[in-house]
Amino acid sequence: MNDVWGDIWPVEGFHGQEAIEHQKGTIGNKHIIWPIDHNLGAIEGHEVDINLNTYRPYPPVLRIPAYPASPRATEFLEKHIQELIQLGVLRKVGHNEEVEVTNPVIIAWHNEKLRMVGYSSTLNTYTVPDRYPIPRIRETLTQMSKAKYIKSMDALKGFYQIVLTPKAKKLLIIITHCGIYEYLRMPFGIKNAPSHSQRMMNNIFPTELSEA
Repeated sequence: MNDVWGDIWPVEGFHGQEAIEHQKGTIGNKHIIWPIDHNLGAIEGHEVDINLNTYRPYPPVLRIPAYPASPRATEFLEKHIQELIQLGVLRKVGHNEEVEVTNPVIIAWHNEKLRMVGYSSTLNTYTVPDRYPIPRIRETLTQMSKAKYIKSMDALKGFYQIVLTPKAKKLLIIITHCGIYEYLRMPFGIKNAPSHSQRMMNNIFPTELSEA
């Protein structure tokens, strides 16, 4: 991941420069997900795949047409899609390419801003679930009960730094008024995204997460 921002809350005297230096030490040399350049990272060895409980030819319900959008939403969508193409998150599907699954997009308000949301509910119903466990909030808080400091860290566009397998790309195709596009990175809203992300973090930070 190409950028991370962390907040530190002092506990038992850890604050100021001391806390900042500790944060730097914790991050260490994790260049696998924190490269020093300013491009969107691509985490290697943790590609996302999607397995369906149906077979080709896929049922027609997985080929959903584009949803209508207001002029304001249309303008936002066109600009946002170009931004995602430049980041390497999307690519435009050619007119001669086979498309078996199409997912529409919804333009929604989030934190007083427009946001593009892929409608993957139908695809999710056919997706074989990943049963990898997600940490329970109560257990996490119990582990933190004797902490000397509490740190919050987040990754910049974290899901978009996770690469898709060729098969998953063919299932994560969105259809809009301005064309058909294929996701190259993991989008929000797909069924197994949380489980895959948690497994990846546990593999990359086995010691740090177990000691947290």
